[in-house]
Amino acid sequence: MAAMSTASDPRFLRSREAILAAARELLTAEGPVAVTHVRVAELSGVGRATVYRHWPRADAMLAEAMAAVPMPFFTTPAEPTREWLRQELTSIARQLEYDDVRAVATTLANSSMWDEGMDERRQLFADTLRERLATALVDAHSRGYVVLRGDPRAVAAHTIGPLYYRTTIERGMIDDALIEFSIESLGEWR
Repeated sequence: MAAMSTASDPRFLRSREAILAAARELLTAEGPVAVTHVRVAELSGVGRATVYRHWPRADAMLAEAMAAVPMPFFTTPAEPTREWLRQELTSIARQLEYDDVRAVATTLANSSMWDEGMDERRQLFADTLRERLATALVDAHSRGYVVLRGDPRAVAAHTIGPLYYRTTIERGMIDDALIEFSIESLGEWR
């Protein structure tokens, strides 16, 4: 009888998911410094040796826990562009109200200053959001819906930036007025 591969072993998969769930919970509740092998083992009910077997380094475990947060924003542009943009920014705003999403965003930004792997993840996240939005804005511009106030990539960053600032730096809520301000400031709508 052939041995089951580790990746398809149900026990392996259950322990891995329990570890990641515990890591995400600790990150949300106490921040990245709480995501240690010992704390994750205690919270997940998985032995410490098993946690180490899955992730020999705590920072790699933290990075994978953070990577599980989905990024569905700006994937399917629709018309009218202005309404689609309002819906997408509102969706981002609602996501940033969740403690776990806010914890991931701030951890990623902070950790990237000292950790090359985290910086690569931060860069990928930022590039993906900026490029998706910039592509949609270029399309809207070419169809005559908006005249952009500058380079589409810079305009995209300018549009998303206030939402991040409000939720992570100010720890405030994003209201409809801020979303509307972000939309208005990116260009002249027609």
